[in-house]
Amino acid sequence: MKVILNQDVKYLGEEGDVKVVANGYARNYLFPRGFAVPYNDMTAAHFEARKEEIEARKEEKRKAAASLKEKLEAFTVELTMPAGPNGKLYGAVTNQTIVDVLLKNGFEIERKKIEVPGMTIKSVGKYHVTVHLYEAAHAELNVIVTSQEEIEKKSKEDAKTSKKETPVADETAKEN
Repeated sequence: MKVILNQDVKYLGEEGDVKVVANGYARNYLFPRGFAVPYNDMTAAHFEARKEEIEARKEEKRKAAASLKEKLEAFTVELTMPAGPNGKLYGAVTNQTIVDVLLKNGFEIERKKIEVPGMTIKSVGKYHVTVHLYEAAHAELNVIVTSQEEIEKKSKEDAKTSKKETPVADETAKEN
């Protein structure tokens, strides 16, 4: 059955698109929810009249995707995960892990739009992850995975150096 979409439908199309779908899908899902109308001369003419309005909304989405792309490419995701001595993670970094970090930093991106090389990251290092935005727009997100042991070693070393420096500061304070 040929239909015209009234609004964006995930995995099907955008507002104003003409699609061929199964009869049951149209009758039982799209029509009752108002997502689509049957394709005929009258509905085609109605959507042709609204074409400029629909294109303006699509252009707005393209601009939003372009600004989001700039923000994502400037942002670096830093993850600290438990890992073995050879750098192999005890767990894995998936697209859901990245979504959680992005959500904490104010980016709302669907899990399915993030493409991790090899489906998961299983070792410490720097990676480039692709984020699919709108239409053909993609952003390259930098992901740095570090080991928890490395962080703990650095913090212990920092603590030792700060302890060595504090007695010197106390002696100078006593002299004054």
